[in-house]
Amino acid sequence: MSDNNFIPYARQSISPEDIEEVRQTLTQPMITRGPKVEEFEQAFAQYCGCNYAVSFNSGSTALMAAYFAANLDKNDRILSTPNTFVATVGSGMQFNATPVFVDIDRSTGNMSLEQLFLNLNHPHSRGKTVVVPVHFAGIPVDMQTIDTHIADIDTVVIEDAAHAVGSHYKDGSKVGSCNWSHMTVFSFHPAKTITTGEGGMVTTNDEQLWHRLQIFRNNGIERNAPYLQGTAAPGYYEVTALTSNYHLTDIQAALGLSQLKRLDTFVSARQKLMHTYRQELASLKNVRLFIDPEDQHIAHHLCVVQIDFQAYKTSRTAVMEALKQRGIGTQVHYIPLYRHPVFANPAGDLSEYFPETEAYYSQALSLPLYADLTYDEVRSIVKALKAALQAK
Repeated sequence: MSDNNFIPYARQSISPEDIEEVRQTLTQPMITRGPKVEEFEQAFAQYCGCNYAVSFNSGSTALMAAYFAANLDKNDRILSTPNTFVATVGSGMQFNATPVFVDIDRSTGNMSLEQLFLNLNHPHSRGKTVVVPVHFAGIPVDMQTIDTHIADIDTVVIEDAAHAVGSHYKDGSKVGSCNWSHMTVFSFHPAKTITTGEGGMVTTNDEQLWHRLQIFRNNGIERNAPYLQGTAAPGYYEVTALTSNYHLTDIQAALGLSQLKRLDTFVSARQKLMHTYRQELASLKNVRLFIDPEDQHIAHHLCVVQIDFQAYKTSRTAVMEALKQRGIGTQVHYIPLYRHPVFANPAGDLSEYFPETEAYYSQALSLPLYADLTYDEVRSIVKALKAALQAK
């Protein structure tokens, strides 16, 4: 099977207009962070319905910036899900905070709110709590309900919306509006709904957090009063923290701006493709998709199926290899974080404390989903899956 015929699990959609916007930017005097970056940030904030947006060179960096802005330290704890990419909590652990994993709800892949509230109410001696809900596969967590259960005013809420560009909450507001959180973090990796090649964004409604996010991405440099210890003057600056250079470039921002114009079209395409998957998979026993009746609110990032491989007397590895032989790429989202050596070596085997995550992980498989996928390709993917499972 040639690469041209291979169907990956994810793929960017690049149009002639995208290419032209990038080409034009390359002819401008400024190609590092400049006017296009600022324009992209303003357009993204307007799309999300928030006050501020700060761009970064990756989603992982954007998460680190959010933790920096929240003044995370060794006394703090991060409540989040083990069903996520390592950067969700790993970025916070670089500030020496302690991760506390919360089991998931298998119907959505998101962390269980019941389990979250049990942890929120668990007494802790010092430091603040940082709640980091992950909108897994683009399915929004019920942020309004979380907000009503937070009693400690020092608690910080940071949404990991790397999967959820373009998703809405049930009240119609967009993920990223920060109506019930301090910050929301996005990724523009090529697998995501829109891309800048690599890149990330943090949205907020808090001016002080906005300022700290900007400081973090620029080597901790401060140039403006009233934040200076000295007197503001041309060419004068102060290094207030040791961070690094995490800028997005104007080249990337030009692509992001062009992609942003098509975001709603991408979301609609993904919703229709998921509808087709639901139709084609409906007859398969021992296979299920996430249960969420409000698909119109979801910018589907992943098509995750949960397959009872034991019932089919096969394994996930065998199915993935069989699909690969037919030119179909798949992925696993995710290996639970507590299973990785960086967590398991110091803490030991924690799997017994996360029965829902373990049950989900044993059956999870991500099928291809991206805006340029065709309905015929979805049907051929499901046909190949049925053959791999030897199902009728």
